[in-house]
Amino acid sequence: MAKGGYRGGMPMGGMNQMQMMKQAQKMQQEMLRMQEEMEQKTFEAQSGGGVVKAVVTGKQELQSIVIDPEAVDPEDVEMLQDLIVAAVNEAMRKAAQDQAASMSKLTGGLNLGGLF
Repeated sequence: MAKGGYRGGMPMGGMNQMQMMKQAQKMQQEMLRMQEEMEQKTFEAQSGGGVVKAVVTGKQELQSIVIDPEAVDPEDVEMLQDLIVAAVNEAMRKAAQDQAASMSKLTGGLNLGGLF
């Protein structure tokens, strides 16, 4: 056998690999818990000074839309449509930001590039 070759026992770094596996499992469990919590949250946004309100879930699904009757103008349906889109997009952005912040806490700011 060549000098410095494998001599049996635990390979160099074996303990570190075991620790890394345990840490990865812990992170995965924490991520699952975080996802469950996220799914229970709701995010609300308003547009048009509050005449349109949208609520989305942590799954980024639209849960409800509330439209103030004074926002309904049969002559300007396009404006109402724009207000709805703006409110929904803002609520979705809030949900995505919260999810990103939670993930950043979990990974210590590391960008895992879709690993989880």
